[in-house]
Amino acid sequence: MSVALFTLGGTIAMAGASGGVVSRLTGADLTAAVPGLAEIPLDVRDVEAVPSAALTYGQILDLVDAAGAAVAGGATGVVVTQGTDTLEETAYLADLVWPHPAPLVLTGAMRNPTLAGPDGPANLLAAARVAAAPAARDLGVLVAFNDEIHAARFVRKTHSTSTATFASPNAGPLGHVIEGEVRLLTRPPRHAALPPVDAGRLAATRVALHTVTLDDDPELLSRLAGDRDGLVVAGFGVGHVPPAFAPVLEALAARMPVVLTSRTGSGSVLRHTYGAVGSETDLRRRGVIWGGLLDPYKAKVLLRLLLAAGAGPTEVAEAFARHG
Repeated sequence: MSVALFTLGGTIAMAGASGGVVSRLTGADLTAAVPGLAEIPLDVRDVEAVPSAALTYGQILDLVDAAGAAVAGGATGVVVTQGTDTLEETAYLADLVWPHPAPLVLTGAMRNPTLAGPDGPANLLAAARVAAAPAARDLGVLVAFNDEIHAARFVRKTHSTSTATFASPNAGPLGHVIEGEVRLLTRPPRHAALPPVDAGRLAATRVALHTVTLDDDPELLSRLAGDRDGLVVAGFGVGHVPPAFAPVLEALAARMPVVLTSRTGSGSVLRHTYGAVGSETDLRRRGVIWGGLLDPYKAKVLLRLLLAAGAGPTEVAEAFARHG
């Protein structure tokens, strides 16, 4: 049984050029550069050689459909290579809709092939081993990087250049690849996949994200969310905003789902510990939805999918209670 490999470009597939490195390497080029990869039968499919900053929800959902077709055709698992800039978001988007027991594993690189010690070959080999491993089944979408295995719903890009950039601050890695062996240390329960979303409705659904800062201006928030279908707020600490934000968020929550998350990068927003104006207790009383452990970027992905599927405020709140 083979592993399907879909390539999307990014640092892992870059080659030198006069104006800087650009995506040029094909899947065949990538696999030829990896010692030990020949032991895993691969079905290589080049998709789009673009930076991950250029990817869209629609492209990722189309890729998930193609990956699902590969699994239905007999693939043991699927590997996707892409740029790391948006990998934490694309992995979570894929995880929300991936219904198959077979693993879908994303990977990439931080050092391009023109540099000393490029990490792409090792990451690709680890991802292929994870995708082929029986132990990785029923875990949903995974990220294999730096010989660590992370769940898509927990993983974050935590450093702009380090090869150890991907981490799961709230949970730690699910396992490791050690001497070529996939070692799983924990198996978190999966959430049921969300139903398919109409592409047209998804394209028409817009969600804003605002990160609260010191002495922030609530008028900016009103302008940002003015023509949007939903809003994610990345608040201070456990879910706090300046007092002047509270009535603005209350007015917005009366006409669209507004989700409260933390800008810190790890940890949960609270529900009912602090009671001042602009605290998490006050905001929930004003109709703002609790985002739990989801970081702002993942909350935005989940909210957009839910709204595109026609979910109302109650359904959105229930979904965040499950996923957050």
